Amino acid sequence: MMEDPVTALPEAEYQRVWDRFYEEFNFRPSTSSFKWPGIKEPVASVTWSLTGLDDDPGYERLDRLVEAVKQGLASCAGPQGTLFALDWQHTSYRFAPQAVGGPGQAAWPLSPYPDGDYYIYLSEDFRYGSFGHPWEATLCLFGEELLDAVSVEVGKVLGPPVRRSGKATGLA
Repeated sequence: MMEDPVTALPEAEYQRVWDRFYEEFNFRPSTSSFKWPGIKEPVASVTWSLTGLDDDPGYERLDRLVEAVKQGLASCAGPQGTLFALDWQHTSYRFAPQAVGGPGQAAWPLSPYPDGDYYIYLSEDFRYGSFGHPWEATLCLFGEELLDAVSVEVGKVLGPPVRRSGKATGLA
């Protein structure tokens, strides 16, 4: 377990992690819809539109979504695991999901909901995680283990997905 439950990535590691993310996911940051979805979505991925949350005045559905994704990520990481929380062009973190978010604990860094920038959670081996696209207003979850843990609940909150394994479902 880490000494501090949330630590900013040192510059060299920040660069290494982001370089690997750009390479493995073919990350294409852009506000242009012609360049979306923004990453090459993995084979084991499901992407939902976040526009349904626009009509959520008490943020109840948003809170359910965030809690479901956080619980799924924590479950996949296990009791001693750590995750990356990446915020494009800003400080990014390594954190222990089991040691944050509870009473008397540090808060989770970032959120699965992309609030004005790309927010990404990744396992240390990049096997599972989430990619929040602020301009497309989508959330992509990937990795069989994470999808098994959260896709039913996320689907209840957000409705049918717009893409599976990077392919449109016809429901967009």
